[in-house]
Amino acid sequence: MSSRLPPAKTPSALLREHRPLQALFSAAQRLGKLQALVEAQLEPAAREHCLVASWQDGCLLLLTSNGHWATRLHYQQRRLQRALQQLPEFAELQKIQVKVRPPNTQVAYQGHPAELSQAAAESLNHAAEGIGDPKLRAALERLARNARREE
Repeated sequence: MSSRLPPAKTPSALLREHRPLQALFSAAQRLGKLQALVEAQLEPAAREHCLVASWQDGCLLLLTSNGHWATRLHYQQRRLQRALQQLPEFAELQKIQVKVRPPNTQVAYQGHPAELSQAAAESLNHAAEGIGDPKLRAALERLARNARREE
């Protein structure tokens, strides 16, 4: 029994048939237009650090990449609000709220193995001999085994 996948639908057909997807797409387009309007009012250096998150009930929520840019936007808030209120899209603007949201980048930990000399390993072994606690003694001995072997 073979199962055949239905033919792929075009994006416009998907938008016509699925109301939630259409609403999501419309909201994304609206935020994209608002983003362009806000960016036109920001200083060039701030544009890459500021993102329009929402615009509802007279409140514009902007997300910044770090506290530095949040502070800079806070100092420019009144000027930015007056400039945006001149635009028909932001005629009802009453408040600008700025929140910090760091970028979603994950930095891989680039750890390097600990390098112990033979002398350090001997010192750890010597210290372990005088320890009465068996768990601590075992931990020191394990650590001493990680010493690099001098050839």
